Amino acid sequence: MRADRGLTLKEMAEAIGVSSAYLSALEHGKRGAPTWFLVQRIISYFNVIWDDAESLCRLAQISSPRIRLDTSGAIPEATEFANFFAKSIANLERRDFAALTHGVEQALARKRRADGKTSGS
Repeated sequence: MRADRGLTLKEMAEAIGVSSAYLSALEHGKRGAPTWFLVQRIISYFNVIWDDAESLCRLAQISSPRIRLDTSGAIPEATEFANFFAKSIANLERRDFAALTHGVEQALARKRRADGKTSGS
């Protein structure tokens, strides 16, 4: 939104009460998720309306660039996949994530169906 409106990092940072270095780090995914209060200041600064504000809040909640996966108790292939994915993620394109998400959703649906068949037997 900042770039779309032609605002500099310095202008926005001063308006919302953070340093331009911090704002730049947030924009480039080099800092953790912003606080709820900072997100509210950004919403107010841009005069964001209801649905967009809700979307921005959800995005902020999931925007931590450093994710930790706990594969303890999972099958060894889960740990292998998690490590492979962590090493590969930066080289993937937008369409790859859609395909991966779809694949995981299908696998989870198969698991739910299989669990439903065995528990109802």
